[in-house]
Amino acid sequence: MRWALVKVCLAVTVMVVVAFAVPLALVVRETARDRAFAGAERQASAIGPALAITRDRGELQRAVAITQAGAEGRIAVHVPAGESAAGAEGGSGSNGTGSAPESRSRSKSDSAGSSGGERGAGGEHGEVRVGHSRAPQDRLAAAQRLGRASTVEVAGGYALLRPTAVAGGKVAVVEVFVPDEEVTRGVATSWMVLAGVGVALVIGSVAVADRLGTRMVRPAERLAGAAHDLGEGELDVRVPEEGPTELRSAAVAFNSMADQVVQLLANERELAADLSHRLRTPLTVLRLNAASLGEGDAADQTRAAVAQLEGEVDRIISTAREQRAQSPGAGHSAASDAAEVIRDRMAFWSALAEDEGREARVAGVERPVRVPVARAELAAAVDALLGNVFRHTPEGTAFSVDLHSGGPGSEAVIVLVSDAGPGIADPRAALRRGHGAGGPGSTGLGLDIVRRVAESTGGDVRLGRSVLGGTEVRVWLALRNGTARRPRGGRRARRRRRTAERPG
Repeated sequence: MRWALVKVCLAVTVMVVVAFAVPLALVVRETARDRAFAGAERQASAIGPALAITRDRGELQRAVAITQAGAEGRIAVHVPAGESAAGAEGGSGSNGTGSAPESRSRSKSDSAGSSGGERGAGGEHGEVRVGHSRAPQDRLAAAQRLGRASTVEVAGGYALLRPTAVAGGKVAVVEVFVPDEEVTRGVATSWMVLAGVGVALVIGSVAVADRLGTRMVRPAERLAGAAHDLGEGELDVRVPEEGPTELRSAAVAFNSMADQVVQLLANERELAADLSHRLRTPLTVLRLNAASLGEGDAADQTRAAVAQLEGEVDRIISTAREQRAQSPGAGHSAASDAAEVIRDRMAFWSALAEDEGREARVAGVERPVRVPVARAELAAAVDALLGNVFRHTPEGTAFSVDLHSGGPGSEAVIVLVSDAGPGIADPRAALRRGHGAGGPGSTGLGLDIVRRVAESTGGDVRLGRSVLGGTEVRVWLALRNGTARRPRGGRRARRRRRTAERPG
């Protein structure tokens, strides 16, 4: 989520920077171009007064030289051919005293003498050019003919052609050369500044987005971690109510839910303790009656069963009263000898098997086999398995209990309980809590007790067809030696199996 916010902010900032920086860069380039041509226009205008009063090459050269562009050799003047200035002055001076014919004859003679002098110096005035010209001749002629300023692209830059009216109705053209570096002066620097500003904006937006993303993601991560810890059994975990409004609301809801879970578990513990305590009265009666049975194997077994039942009730009460929540995996430090437990429970159930005519076989219990399960829990699991055999198979049905261990380096211990009964029609339903064959005395919790004992070690329970023809319950108890592998994936596998077991 944090990187998603950073990417979104980065994309938006880049689009904004491009949308503004590109047009601004074009405006800067056009501004520099206009500035360069405006300066050339001013340089051309400075030659206009000189063209208005003289066509003399020397005078024009001096006028061009005093300008900045002219001193750099970037101005050329093109003056068209016309009558001499002296002839024009003689014609205009014919208003002297004397008669008109005399004035005309004097004017003609003066004009003839002046014309003779100009022709001696080169005749009637030809076209005058000052400076180095770069523009094509046809564009110069077009500027003289049209009388409009224009710009011509030439080698190394541009030429500004500015027409200027001179005496005799003629049009002179002032040509100002504008080099490329003048047109683009300052553009590269401005573009670099724009690029730097754009990069700074992008970096700043990424930094701000990262801070905002961190502010939003950290409360979400804390909430996810607290939910995981609560799922692992840490009921005292709570979430700080901080961050954006939505996350604060989620934190408040989570803390309220955790409080309700703790309260519900406390109520369940109290209820279990109360119900177990109610069993003390009938247990006391049973113990007194068992004491009056006298001597004999049946009396001893009855008294032992009553004592075991009292011990189980006391254990239930003490566990229910315990305030510390047990998380999954807690209490695994307890261990027991699976072979010894199976031998003990088979000795207990063998008397009932003999009464019902059942053939019982046990194997693999000759040597000790340590498993990471408390003795009471393992005994309860074995009793649940054997009780199912006696409860759900007809009298005379054979059964067997096998303990498989690969030795000190093995990863798991397998307990197999097989019978020759009719089998289980729906193994998946049998493994679900509260489901089973039903009937008098059946709660559907026997295999669930076995499953919880197996999963507490990282193992599993599987149902199948036994070699005797009935049901085979395979209990996989993983050994906590750092290399044990759970066969079907732990909690995620259980979640997948429960999802698959749902109808539809």
